[in-house]
Amino acid sequence: MYAIVKSGGKQYKVEKDMRVKIEKLDAKVGDKINLDCILVVDSKDNMVLAKDSTTIKVEAKVINQDKAPKVIVFHYKPKKQIRKKQGHRQPFTEVQITNIAV
Repeated sequence: MYAIVKSGGKQYKVEKDMRVKIEKLDAKVGDKINLDCILVVDSKDNMVLAKDSTTIKVEAKVINQDKAPKVIVFHYKPKKQIRKKQGHRQPFTEVQITNIAV
């Protein structure tokens, strides 16, 4: 059984006991959260859309709050002495899916 969940404007395919890095959430390590579910597919390929059933719940536990590796952004224009170097580290929340209930 797997589910498609929505968090931070992105969609993720998740299964039970799976660890997923999602956009940063305001939650502490160890907190339990509910994710917005779009679709659930069971082992017999039966699909349940979230708009058809309001009883779908995808529960997760916050494992880690961290930042991704640094990405270097470098703007350069030849022969103009224009150089701009900037770094960015995107924050994320790592969660472990504990339960998918239909």
